[in-house]
Amino acid sequence: MSELPVIQKTYDFIQWYVPILNRLPRNHKFTLGDRAITKLYDLLEGLIEARYAREKLQKLEQLNSKLDILRYQTRMLLDFQLISFPRYQYASKQLNGIGIDLGGWIKQQKRVRA
Repeated sequence: MSELPVIQKTYDFIQWYVPILNRLPRNHKFTLGDRAITKLYDLLEGLIEARYAREKLQKLEQLNSKLDILRYQTRMLLDFQLISFPRYQYASKQLNGIGIDLGGWIKQQKRVRA
């Protein structure tokens, strides 16, 4: 079974982002860093669960809010000057790509329900 693009993008993003978050200064690593890492893993797990769920739409919409939280957490890292602007740009681009795929999946599920 081939991987859904949104799952693969999320997996690849986690591989890139978690090492960066793990290098945050102690006072941010155990708050903002750990929260972001937890959200990333929750997002990946949720996408995999949604893939096999009968009722996907509600789960996907919940994941969309987790993705939005990750966007704000990433912006906060930039505002606290904990990541460079190029890394922020890359992270934002990846999160937006995941969001586009997730949004497409949500739209597809709404059409299936209609």
